[in-house]
Parts: sequence; C-alpha cells; structure tokens
Amino acid sequence: MPQSLAHRHDPLANPVYQLEILHRPTEHAAPSFDARLEQCGLPPLQAGSVEILQLNLGKLCNQVCHHCHVDAGPDRREIMTRETLEHCLETVARHKISTVDLTGGAPEMNPDFRWFVRELRTLGANVIDRCNLTILMAPGFMDLPEFLAGQQVAIVASLPCYLEDNCDAQRGSGVFQSSIKALRRLNELGYGKCPELPLTLVYNPVGPSLPPSQVKLEAAYRKELQSRFGIEFTQLFTITNMPISRFLEDLLLSGHHEEYMHTLVDAFNPGAVAGLMCRNTLSVDWRGHLYDCDFNQMLDMPVDPCQPQHIRDFSSALSQRPIVTGPHCFGCTAGAGSGCQGATASAD
Repeated sequence: MPQSLAHRHDPLANPVYQLEILHRPTEHAAPSFDARLEQCGLPPLQAGSVEILQLNLGKLCNQVCHHCHVDAGPDRREIMTRETLEHCLETVARHKISTVDLTGGAPEMNPDFRWFVRELRTLGANVIDRCNLTILMAPGFMDLPEFLAGQQVAIVASLPCYLEDNCDAQRGSGVFQSSIKALRRLNELGYGKCPELPLTLVYNPVGPSLPPSQVKLEAAYRKELQSRFGIEFTQLFTITNMPISRFLEDLLLSGHHEEYMHTLVDAFNPGAVAGLMCRNTLSVDWRGHLYDCDFNQMLDMPVDPCQPQHIRDFSSALSQRPIVTGPHCFGCTAGAGSGCQGATASAD
C-alpha cells in the first residue's frame, strides 16, 4: 500500500517547505492573491459570521489517495481527543453554530465519532460527514450507514469519476467497486432519495486541470450512475485540486507545477470571491487550532494572530476577521470557483 508523505519522511510533509515552493518566483511571475484582488477592485478578504465549523477529526484513513491534500492514510496517528471534541461542543452550544462539517482522514475512524455525532444532534446542529465511501464497507464500520441515517447526518461522498479506471487511478485499486456497494447501501436507507438524507457526490480532476461545468457534469453522473448501477444522489460538487501535499508532489514529479499555477492564476474569476468558504466557515485541526480554511490548515497558516488561536478560546471576534491568504487561494477562485460546497460562481 502507498505510504503518506509523513511516513516516508518526505520534505513535502513539511508545510514550510510546501509554502516555500508555492512562493518561488517563476518565469512568468504572478501577482500575490491579495494584489490580484486589488487589481480587480475587490477589498481584502474578510470573514462574515461563523456559520459552519469544519473539524478535522484526525489524519487516520483507510485509503491513501493520490491527490490527498491532508496526506492522510492508515499510517497516520493524529486524532482529535475527547477533550478537544468537548471544547467544540461547548462552542457549538454557546455560539449556536448551525452546521458542523466533519472531515479527516476518514472522520469515522475517530473512536469518539459516534458519541460526538449524537451530542451534536442533541444540540440541534446540522452534521455533515465527509465520507470516502469505502470506510462504510470496512470491517468494524459496516453498520455506519444505519447510524448515519438514524442521526440524519448529511453525507458528502468522494467519487472522483463514474468510470472505474479513472477513480481507481486516483484513489487506489478496488475503490470504485467498494464505493458503488456503499452508495447502493446508502440508497437502500433513503440517502439521495429523502430530503432529510441528502447524499452529495464530489468530483475532482484526475490531473492538472480545472473541473468542467458542475451542472453538466452532474447530469452526466446522474445518467451514468443510474443507468449502470441504479444509484441516485442529491447533488454533485466539483472541487479543484489544491497544489499542496500529495497533489503538489505529483505536479512536481510530472513537471506540471508551474503550468498548473499559471492555469489557476489565469483563470481567476472575481465572481467566485463572494462565495469562498472562508467567509462563513472556520476550520479546526485535530489539535483544536483554528484556521480560515482546510487548505490553510494543511499549510499551517493559522488565523490572523490578533484572533483566538484555539477552539477553547472561540469568541465572536472571529467573525469579521481578516482572511490569511497565499498562492494556493487561486485554486478556490479559478474558473467557476471551488470550495467545500462545490462551485461558487459561473465560469463565464
């Protein structure tokens, strides 16, 4: 099985080294993200109210995906503790956070996952599980679909292609067939069919290119998955691959890093800025540290130093905070835009 960058002691496992690469001058030097905003007459990025708390429950995962920006895998041991989870619950209760978005790794592999979901639902919070699908077919986890349905947890599931070869090339041999089995089980429980059990699929490109039209691709997914497997789903999100961690490694090894960065910069879409996820989402890492987004988290770029830095210190001051940006932010504003909720604008 492939190993994580961290397990291999690869220099790219170090966020500082990744940032050094991202900031290297190129033959056609691009402006900084903040400078591009200014060129377009847009103000510096600033958050609004915190509506979504996105929690990384740990880097442990049953897969080692080719594109993973978290560098997750079976060889990672970072896990959010019960104490930190309790701090998160206190924040949700005190500040009436409406939605909690659980990610990883495979968030379901956190030993406190089910307890935490129950507590969140008791508080009335909407819960999203960012699921890789194959975990639902793994020994010890095969009753998870029933648990998630019983708690009315929304599922956002990775399925980078409806073609087996493309999916397995990105996520590993056998992943596609296991994912199809999981999707059929979720459909049997009402996911993708009942309004209270939404099932969102997530597409991201196999290589160094931008996602196609989310609307058109969703139609293709519906046709292919229904006709070939009888699978239904609620909606499709398209997400751009960020030039960090394992995808950055792939770009460097293939010699496409500079070309891909130019693609992102050249495709900057001012219309995508308003819908950026950092505007209403706060990201929390497995230690409880705070970030403007999941990508900043992986690059170890915490929230503005004048703001609270840990979930136990959460305050309303985090609303209206300035957003910390970097070259990778062009990934969220290229073409139709990209975020945890899919495309953010029209690509036109």
